[in-house]
Amino acid sequence: MGGTGRARQDAPRAAERVRSGKAEGLKVYALTCGWLSCDMAMMLEGVEGQIRFPVPAYLIEHPKGRVLFDAGLHPDAQDDPFGRIGDLARSFKVEIAPHETIQAHLRALEIDPERIDVLISSHLHFDHAGGIEHVPNATIVIQKREWEAGHRPEMVEANGFNPQDYDLGHRIQQVEGAYDLFGDGSVVTLPTYGHTPGHQSLQLAIESGPLVLSADACYFKRSLDELHLPALVNDREEMLASLRLLQRLRSAGATIFFGHDPEFWESLPKAPLAIL
Repeated sequence: MGGTGRARQDAPRAAERVRSGKAEGLKVYALTCGWLSCDMAMMLEGVEGQIRFPVPAYLIEHPKGRVLFDAGLHPDAQDDPFGRIGDLARSFKVEIAPHETIQAHLRALEIDPERIDVLISSHLHFDHAGGIEHVPNATIVIQKREWEAGHRPEMVEANGFNPQDYDLGHRIQQVEGAYDLFGDGSVVTLPTYGHTPGHQSLQLAIESGPLVLSADACYFKRSLDELHLPALVNDREEMLASLRLLQRLRSAGATIFFGHDPEFWESLPKAPLAIL
């Protein structure tokens, strides 16, 4: 197990103090790693209807290494949903085509999955951590409190974690708060706790200003506009604080990429095209 990261800031508000940097040659690719369907109320508490939404992951090419932000679904989540995700299969319908696995995306980009240097894990839910096994040589960068929750039986059960997604022998780098991956301000983790105990988003420095990959801190644009929480939350007050942080960052000029917003996802270029 790896040590705790070097750039520590305990409160989510501290992320606003991270200085933006710019790295020459930074490229970002949006990867569709399957689809989920469920009752809308699971995603926006009290809202009726059904929704089908994408499972995103991102490839970031930096001059110092290749980075994934999340790894999408494991194919077994569709082929054997109860065996892979347990009772969550009663709430979520899983779709993942062969070309939507993380390794298929990487190979389509002519990248060997064994040559991914870092996987930044937003959190340990099945639709974000399921593909970790397919990047076997990556160092996993994860918030310390998320990794610890993933190894406490009561927290594993309460959050719907499955250790077979993440206890696979990877090198683990536990960080606390904002963490500057390359030391140049271009790829910085942002603590956005609440959805799970140690959820984190990712801030990228690009020419037009900060870009924040929010993951499940903010499912939809509506989640941010209305501070509208999903039905299932580990800590409601922490998640509201994280949404308010994202609101402040947006007001200051940051672009927010929403975690599971179908309309937003439709608007993005997808790999093999780069977002930037």
